[in-house]
Amino acid sequence: MKNYLKNPRIRKILYYIAGFFIFVLIMNYIVMPWYVYEPEKPVPKVVGLKAEDAINILKSADLSPVLGDTTYDEKYPKGSVIYQRPNAGEIVKINRRIYLFISGGEPTVIVPTLIGKSVRDAKFSLERLGLNLGKIDSLTSSSPTDMIFDQQYASGTTLKKGDYVGVSLSIGNSTGGIVVPNLIGKSLTEAEKILTDSTLKVGKINYQPSVSLLPNTVLDQYPSTGIRVISGSTIDLFVTKTSNTVNGN
Repeated sequence: MKNYLKNPRIRKILYYIAGFFIFVLIMNYIVMPWYVYEPEKPVPKVVGLKAEDAINILKSADLSPVLGDTTYDEKYPKGSVIYQRPNAGEIVKINRRIYLFISGGEPTVIVPTLIGKSVRDAKFSLERLGLNLGKIDSLTSSSPTDMIFDQQYASGTTLKKGDYVGVSLSIGNSTGGIVVPNLIGKSLTEAEKILTDSTLKVGKINYQPSVSLLPNTVLDQYPSTGIRVISGSTIDLFVTKTSNTVNGN
């Protein structure tokens, strides 16, 4: 063996082999760990915060926020974070992507057209969208019997799921007198249409100031709702006024 080691060529080969192993060890245990090492830190909790605040907090922690899908959730205000991934407290490397899912607020739906439908069909249309059928006013009108001729909210109105929508149901032309419809809260235009459909007319319009209601909103009426009158009778209205409106017929 000693004779082999005395051979310069063999010793040179052994030196190369030893140097290679030393190089591998240095690269594996010193150079590579140093090269690939990145600091680690816990993910901050941002659930419940506004999206903008959550993004700023994550960026200041050297993390990369990414906005995910918007989900309707009535437990969290619109625009706030409802879920994060990775979760708060998990240890991650800097610049790690943190996915944020944002609340769209309470779910909303569009009110469908109910005029011309039966009560049964209207109830089905509303429940299919997550709404409920509200108060049903049975009133005399020129529309066919058992047909809805007016609705509390116009089609296209945005409501929250679970809200109620009232309707006016026609009982046809009654020979025993016409029941005065409820006009309070309606706009003057809506009130005029309802009265026309009920073969009634707008009587004297009394304008009154209001700081809480829109102009031309019906405050009161005479005769009152539920009173029976003959066809063609006039219904006096008390309506909110604009700054330049005066009493008139």
